[in-house]
Amino acid sequence: MTGDLLERARAALQSEPRVRLHEHPVHLQFADGVMTVEGEVPSVAAKKLALEGLAALPEVSAIIDRLHVAPAERMGDGQIRDLVRDALLQESAFDEMSILEEHQGEIRPIRLPPTGSRGEVRYMVADGIVTLSGEMPGLGRKRLAGVLAWWVPGSRDVVNGIAVSPPEEDSDEEMTDAVRIALEKDPFVEATQIRVATRNRTVTLTGLVRNENERHMAEFDAWCVFGVDRVENEIEV
Repeated sequence: MTGDLLERARAALQSEPRVRLHEHPVHLQFADGVMTVEGEVPSVAAKKLALEGLAALPEVSAIIDRLHVAPAERMGDGQIRDLVRDALLQESAFDEMSILEEHQGEIRPIRLPPTGSRGEVRYMVADGIVTLSGEMPGLGRKRLAGVLAWWVPGSRDVVNGIAVSPPEEDSDEEMTDAVRIALEKDPFVEATQIRVATRNRTVTLTGLVRNENERHMAEFDAWCVFGVDRVENEIEV
């Protein structure tokens, strides 16, 4: 039974061309309804699509995700930490928030707003994996922090554990707004030429851009938004 399931799981991954299983081997284990997936895939899109394909198998009730993304540039954890720090400090949406760095069990304040904080973001990096925690007002800010972490070239994964206070109900409209903000923040994308729509965690991009690279970057930005499960790129060049 387990052998048959693993064969079907591997077939599901092979059927998704972005996963490129022949170039990026993935290890699968299954026990008691839990699928463990481990390996390195070529992109954020490949990671999310692989997890979606495995979750669709009826026998799978939970997934242990040890799937990481091949970084655009191999970097040490220290360099990644510095780039994450700079990205958070330079983002005006976080100007009134405390920013803390965690490293080897120690927490170092990077910025403590003198007039009191409207939230806190904490980051740590281990083996190229960026973990975000803390508390922020609004899902949009949480998602923006995750996008900035994904944009660091050495990031192999982003674990976004930031809490939202007060709690905020998610929606297609909220996710659409988050994707729009990511596009507006990207200096390589002319966001005014791109339309965004979301339905059931699937984002559809339409519009007209100057070149294929800009089209690709717009899609990448949408995949980086926390909670987006699929991106349909209908942008024309």
